[in-house]
Amino acid sequence: MTHSFESTRSQRNALERLGEKIPGFRGFQDRELRRDVDRMLRERLAVEVTRLKGQLRDRARAFTDAGRIGALGGFDRLDRVLDGLSQAIRFSDYGASGLFDAVKVGAEELDRLYQFDLSVFDDLAQLEALAGALPAPGGDDPAAALDQLEQGAPALAEEWGRRREVLETISGGSGAPGDSAPI
Repeated sequence: MTHSFESTRSQRNALERLGEKIPGFRGFQDRELRRDVDRMLRERLAVEVTRLKGQLRDRARAFTDAGRIGALGGFDRLDRVLDGLSQAIRFSDYGASGLFDAVKVGAEELDRLYQFDLSVFDDLAQLEALAGALPAPGGDDPAAALDQLEQGAPALAEEWGRRREVLETISGGSGAPGDSAPI
């Protein structure tokens, strides 16, 4: 995550580099850059959730084609949870206050947020592994594997919901009343 910020920062044009010479402009520019990196991270995570959702839909279609419609209820529940998670990630507020405003956030606090975000990606990878382990329609009963996925998907959604708490802790709850935490 830190690499993304530094990589994006190094690709600034001449006007942006000139702006760094203006007192206070660099802090403003860095906040905007952090917002951009946060948006890109959340978009990437949402794309990964949508990709997993597509894989599960393909597998559900295979079960339908094989006439094994009994498993479709589990696939449908997973589809709804993953759709909600993808939308929550993609459309969560990410810059109204707190972390990306004038609050001084140190590298240690940012690293804590980045570690949290990486853990979400890791947990999503575990869900993908479970989805990959679903038996083929002509094989074993998929109920046990679907149960694991049905437990893991809502847990991932809950974990994403805790990101707001991490952000509020990092920013010290510094937003004005009525402001949203930057997710």
